[in-house]
Amino acid sequence: MPRQSTPTVGGDEQQARDTVIVGFTVYAPSGTDWRTTDRVRIRGEVCEITGEPGDWGQSPFTGTRGPMQFAADRVTG
Repeated sequence: MPRQSTPTVGGDEQQARDTVIVGFTVYAPSGTDWRTTDRVRIRGEVCEITGEPGDWGQSPFTGTRGPMQFAADRVTG
């Protein structure tokens, strides 16, 4: 799922350049192992996982497992 964010104006990421952060919220199959140090290819672009991946866990109603969710960003500029 595409998402967009921008760095804080005047922050370290934006000194003397235009920084663009393109990001995605990824829903991966349950049981997959993703870490904050991993990179993932989305639409042909290499993105870094940002933040801690979240496991939706098991439904108390059906017993099925939900997806793994994580944010992935590509920073340019």
